[in-house]
Amino acid sequence: MNVRVYEYAKCSTCRKALSFLDSKKVAYAKIPIVEQPPTVAELGLMLKILGGDLKRLFNTSGELYREMGVAEKLKTMSTDAAIKLLAKNGKLVKRPFVLAGDKGLVGFKEEEWKGIFL
Repeated sequence: MNVRVYEYAKCSTCRKALSFLDSKKVAYAKIPIVEQPPTVAELGLMLKILGGDLKRLFNTSGELYREMGVAEKLKTMSTDAAIKLLAKNGKLVKRPFVLAGDKGLVGFKEEEWKGIFL
């Protein structure tokens, strides 16, 4: 399985997720989310995996999310515009952001991760 993990090195949740993968001996490619955000296509795939819940793609607790007033903008923003915004600003993307074949995860909830990687 081709596993891509978009992560931020200073993020404690990302470190927990990577430790989980390491402990389960899951091979993965680690991608720095700020320097190389997920592509429009990857974000579109994750949106489908998440059942169309656009807000789940966003790092709603992040400083940039608040500074940019994204919560208010999302009320009138098209899905395409939101995905393009995420593809340009890795700090806005919920992390870790993981694609594994036709499966995907945002954030780290161990039970969800066990369902995919065990």
